[in-house]
Amino acid sequence: MNLHPIVLCGGSGTRLWPLSRKSFPKQFVPLIAGKSLLQLTLERLAPLCSARQGVMLVAAEEHRFMAADALRAAQAKGSVILEPAARNTAAAMALAALQVTQDEARRANACGEPNAAAEDPLLLFCPADHHIPDIASFARTVHQGVTAAQAGAVVTFGVVPSFPSTAYGYIEQGAAQPNGSYAVARFIEKPAFAAAQALLLQGDVLWNAGIFLTRTSILLKALHQYAPDILVSCQAAMANAGEELTQSGLEGGFRFIRPEAQAFKACRSQSIDYAVMEHLVAPHVAVVPFAGQWSDVGSWNAVADLSVPDGDDNRIEGQGLAHASRNTYIHAPHRPVVALGTQDLLIIDTPDAVLVAHRDHAEQVKDVVSQLEARNISQAADHRKVARPWGSYDSVDAGERFQVKRITVNPGASLSLQMHHHRAEHWIVVQGTAEVTCGSKTLLLTENQSTYIPLGETHRLANPGSIPLELIEVQSGSYLGEDDIVRFEDNYGRLRTAGTHP
Repeated sequence: MNLHPIVLCGGSGTRLWPLSRKSFPKQFVPLIAGKSLLQLTLERLAPLCSARQGVMLVAAEEHRFMAADALRAAQAKGSVILEPAARNTAAAMALAALQVTQDEARRANACGEPNAAAEDPLLLFCPADHHIPDIASFARTVHQGVTAAQAGAVVTFGVVPSFPSTAYGYIEQGAAQPNGSYAVARFIEKPAFAAAQALLLQGDVLWNAGIFLTRTSILLKALHQYAPDILVSCQAAMANAGEELTQSGLEGGFRFIRPEAQAFKACRSQSIDYAVMEHLVAPHVAVVPFAGQWSDVGSWNAVADLSVPDGDDNRIEGQGLAHASRNTYIHAPHRPVVALGTQDLLIIDTPDAVLVAHRDHAEQVKDVVSQLEARNISQAADHRKVARPWGSYDSVDAGERFQVKRITVNPGASLSLQMHHHRAEHWIVVQGTAEVTCGSKTLLLTENQSTYIPLGETHRLANPGSIPLELIEVQSGSYLGEDDIVRFEDNYGRLRTAGTHP
């Protein structure tokens, strides 16, 4: 069986603000036992991956290095399609199907046999942000849908509902099929609470999990029939796509595929459910029930439910303390957070923003994020800690003419060779070994050692060691913006002359 797992990594995760933000969506956030949902998804898919292809990710260009981090953490290999803009699941799935078709054609040509035919593999599309702890049960459910998919159906997987949720769409099951699947009687959009209760009393409905299994040619045929404009835009984007295979540094061994930006941005945005699935009828669509534990981790209530409650139904993560409280969830990884006499609250603490919400209003967090964006409040989209291809930096403090950052450089990684027009920098090593280039000099610094980078001096910071390098950077000068950088050499394709003081 030639099966390609494809992970859809789009989505901003605004319902998990302030932990999840546009610059660091929930699929990349370490949420469960120190692992991100994307890493857990990759680990869940590992038994289904063929040795030849590995896994394919479809992610935003700006999340390239976080996707590579997750692949490396899961010890997975594969390809990453980098979307120039967000265009929803129909376009993302079209890009993946077109790339798999191209890869199979290359494989057939490489065989050196004139009659070698490209295969029509099965594609398994999975969201990056679901939590499904029973890996074996998930694999069995996928295999249960293979026969129907090979016969030409688009197979979707439905979760047996445990309560009348208004946050999920539903699938009404039809007649049982001899191949282990069920016909789909209808797809039902997210219902109101009373309607959801009525659906559960029916007894033949499932939550729509957004997981799909189908042959490559079947998906492309369905897109051609029901969303031809989306397919045409994606074909144009992939016809001129660029490819990059890196063998060193942070990304070692991953293939990055970049669809042509202008063609892809011309594509309209629509989910696969609206573009294709709602138009399909039996036998062209089928559903397989999944009875295992599943969560789309789509709200803070869902996150709270992943924790074990105490005797008062309080759930605590990190340094939280609930006293004389009931049904309160505290997420406090950085400092003590105390809830006194509270009930039915969600309390989420991060270094630069705090959320306090009643559990009944968890679904409205995204509305609050929209209000913060309208006020141009940076915390709506950005964290204080910012991911970079070489590691990350955390803006600890700032004032007039100074800024303090904690910088982490991954083993073997380096910043660009650069200079600044308006600031000088002091570096103090906290952990690890720093290789510092300053003008014509190169020096090694270890813990508790420091150096000074004068304004206008060409410099570079690298980590030659095997553990993360951590240092404190103190910037001083007339302008401290991130756009005051002139890069001369860079390992991550970012060579450009940045603007100076706006």
